[in-house]
Amino acid sequence: MPRIALLTRYDSKGASSRVRTLQYLPTLHAAGIETEHFPLFGNDYLESLYHGENTTGLRIRALLNRIFSMRSITRKGRFDLLWIEKELLPYLPYGLEKWLLRRGVPYMLDFDDAIFHNYDQSDNILVRGLMGDKIDRLMAGSRLVLCGNGYLGERARRAGAPWVEVQPPTIDFEKYRQQPEPEQPVITDSRPLRVIWIGSPTTSKYLEIVREAFERVAAQYPIQLDVIGGDARQWPTVKSTHIPWSSSTEAGELSRSHVGIMPLEDNLWENGKCGFKLIQYMAAGLPVIGSAVGMNRDIVIPGENGFLATSTDTWAESLETLIASPELRVRLGHQGPRGCREPLQHRSRRPAPGPAAAGSSAALTPLHPAVPCRPYRVCSFPLRRLHRAAVQP
Repeated sequence: MPRIALLTRYDSKGASSRVRTLQYLPTLHAAGIETEHFPLFGNDYLESLYHGENTTGLRIRALLNRIFSMRSITRKGRFDLLWIEKELLPYLPYGLEKWLLRRGVPYMLDFDDAIFHNYDQSDNILVRGLMGDKIDRLMAGSRLVLCGNGYLGERARRAGAPWVEVQPPTIDFEKYRQQPEPEQPVITDSRPLRVIWIGSPTTSKYLEIVREAFERVAAQYPIQLDVIGGDARQWPTVKSTHIPWSSSTEAGELSRSHVGIMPLEDNLWENGKCGFKLIQYMAAGLPVIGSAVGMNRDIVIPGENGFLATSTDTWAESLETLIASPELRVRLGHQGPRGCREPLQHRSRRPAPGPAAAGSSAALTPLHPAVPCRPYRVCSFPLRRLHRAAVQP
């Protein structure tokens, strides 16, 4: 049986590691693939980070532990493949990682963020000079690069990776189908529009993008912003609550909401984002609003499952449109679960119709109709490709 070492960035509380690797463990084991998990940063590190504590000591210990453990992990015959999330050692040079991988055990890389921009776009000239091509060189030496979207996949191809697969985030749809269908009431003072955002404290900064839009809408309509996993917003005119994240409760919290949002800045880093928040909202049957950035533009079909926003005005307009029409919220929300079960086509990047087009059937036309992404569900994981990567000579 193939044996794979899972060298993830985080343990179970890290969303990227959970979504990109750990959720597949039952599927891998059922297929006869044996695994052993070696997270770089444990849950204690994330808890300290999210509480604003100094994590320097934990980071140094984690990096040293990985360096010293690689001798055992790469011992001849122990593993057939190393599944590395992003890189072995963040902010340490390529030469060290190459030396740790010197025994020749084949490795694959998995990306759901444009981490190469941490180096090639760094403000620090030494980081750019010493590590600007680190990720490219790791990609070129890999057996397989698994990427969360086309932007990441194109970077891997340009870096010379011999085998690149684009695997968008997948989701266990059954977990969400077990929840009751979201209610979409007429919005009143006693039943405000409940807008939900889910993520980590480190990414909740993106909510500030929509602050002005929320304050503008709150001056006229009842609205509240619930934040799962991040800090509630301290906006004087907008009610906001913090909801602790839990794997066992996240689907239920989403189903009790009315609208899901994913604001993003429009920078190179955000082009590597893979839209998992939107996929979760859609699986829960919620209409969505996302910034018209990166993969958001592939997932959101304006007027069909939600809206894309490009400015404070379009964020406010989208919110107001959904507040005004429970029927529209229901119609858009019903398209979400179907989108989680069907392949997603890469769509053109022409300007998206806004809320005014919600009543029409206009949708983005396929850019490459013959190049579907895989469905957003756990069973879509490319097991045959992973098996091939582990056993090919």
